[in-house]
Amino acid sequence: MIAFIKGKVYSLGNDYIIIENQGIGYYVYVANSQHFSMQMETIIYTYQHVREDAISLFGFRSMEEHDLFMRLIGVKGVGPKTALSMLGVCSAKEMITAIETNDVNQLKKLPGIGAKTAQQIVLDLKGKLVEVPQESSKEENDDLKDALEALKALGYKQVDIQSIKKELVSHKGKTVDEYIRLALSILAKRKGV
Repeated sequence: MIAFIKGKVYSLGNDYIIIENQGIGYYVYVANSQHFSMQMETIIYTYQHVREDAISLFGFRSMEEHDLFMRLIGVKGVGPKTALSMLGVCSAKEMITAIETNDVNQLKKLPGIGAKTAQQIVLDLKGKLVEVPQESSKEENDDLKDALEALKALGYKQVDIQSIKKELVSHKGKTVDEYIRLALSILAKRKGV
């Protein structure tokens, strides 16, 4: 399974692009080819669709679009081409809002979607597309936020900062300086210093 392709746009069509990566051209169906230009360096998140008579790649500019597409093709009556054309005329955010608010009329306006399929989409996907905020964000305080910003300013990578964030959250009631000292100590131990 191909998760994503990073390369240059070699060719454009109405509903596809050919993206070149290390001398290989991948023919990828996309919702809006006008978002791309020739020789543009890009990353396309892909879904590989296999049928008896064809193997197709469908591409998306963001993981949000990709994830919504994957949910849509899981709904009875919605195939990959239909889901892609839906995303071509409606942004992922707008579609998620329509699904979460039971806006069947909005969904019926999308290409290839009738009343029955629109109702099926709402029935199958409502409540499954909205991210539930993580508990740690409730617990996070201003001193901790300031300490994390200070670590970033000191040149620490976002990946390293995120890896220790949960541990820092468990230490409540510290000042900015105390959080910074604790973070530096944790990071030093991890590097074996």
